Amino acid sequence: MTDIARIKAALRAQRIETPSWAFGNSGTRFKVFAQEAVPRNAYEKVDDAATVHRFTGIAPSVALHIPWDHVANYADLSKHASDAGIRIGAINPNVFQEDDYRLGSVCNPDPNVRRKALDHLLDCVEIGVTTGSTILSLWFADGTNYPGQDSVRARQDRLAEALAATYAAMPERMRMLLEYKLFEPSFYTMDVPDWGTSYLHCLALGDRAQVLVDTGHHAPGTNIEFIVALLLRAGRLGGFHFNSRFYADDDLMVGAADPFQLFRIMHEIVQAGALDAAADVAFMLDQCHNIEPKIPAMIRSVLNVQEATAKALLVDADALRAAQQSGDVLGANAVLMDAFNTDVRPILAELREEMGIDPDPIAAYRRSGHHQRLVAERQGGSQAGWGA
Repeated sequence: MTDIARIKAALRAQRIETPSWAFGNSGTRFKVFAQEAVPRNAYEKVDDAATVHRFTGIAPSVALHIPWDHVANYADLSKHASDAGIRIGAINPNVFQEDDYRLGSVCNPDPNVRRKALDHLLDCVEIGVTTGSTILSLWFADGTNYPGQDSVRARQDRLAEALAATYAAMPERMRMLLEYKLFEPSFYTMDVPDWGTSYLHCLALGDRAQVLVDTGHHAPGTNIEFIVALLLRAGRLGGFHFNSRFYADDDLMVGAADPFQLFRIMHEIVQAGALDAAADVAFMLDQCHNIEPKIPAMIRSVLNVQEATAKALLVDADALRAAQQSGDVLGANAVLMDAFNTDVRPILAELREEMGIDPDPIAAYRRSGHHQRLVAERQGGSQAGWGA
């Protein structure tokens, strides 16, 4: 197999999961801007995710956020996804948007609130069973704003207890991915502030508990690819929530702010063989399209990950290893830079044609008239959005 054939084969097999919530209205703490053709329910979110897959060919699953995506019959929603050509992906519980969670959810000092949060996590496990999901994706807004507000150690004990109960309820085919976030909405302590905290809790739980890396959840200048390499080495990298940031958790389109960082991350993935499906690393998007149109923004995001992956696959591994072993610092760096500076769009256009899809997905979507049809069809009802 030639190098180009090998690269195309890897890219053809790539899978990137889209998030249902990115298709709804979203924004900042200051304003949520409503857009035309926004889905009104989980079924229409699934339809939009299927549209992204149809134009990209590598986004065959959509993550759900519960209760944002609550439906009366999850088996029916799963069938709707299958009929549309995709499947239900990760299930994301929401334990941060109710008044009861003002002081936390599973780490709250009130045992009644903790029980309520745990019950929701267990309900989401059952939703995963019903929909055929293999991932329970957990993020907690829990933390404190002031020194002395609560016991840091006690909150870790409460977290561990809830995670253990949830893990015990999961079927063997399901993995728990535990996300971390440096700060926000809590500013003195977050109960899962970094990869190390997530990793320690996962170690205590078992092999099916792994760390989820959100690329926007780090301090400025953090070497995220180093974290990725460490977690890969430990066998505990469960997946990503890809987005882009300039300052904090900006949730911009992945690769928009720092495409070189995305390339460096994907280089570590490729070098570790973790692009292969057998590695079980979930590549998921987690973004907030507050001013850009939803479906084209999601298509663009998928393409950005695809382009970064193609460049990572172009790295001459033999030349890189030889330069590293001989101490050729500039030579090793040049190998990476040569790959990063390569225009991979012609290769990707060829690949898409071979896959039977348009070589320019964004232009194809614009020509399709799909957005105009959605504007006409989605009249009445309430648009989906944060808290909907």
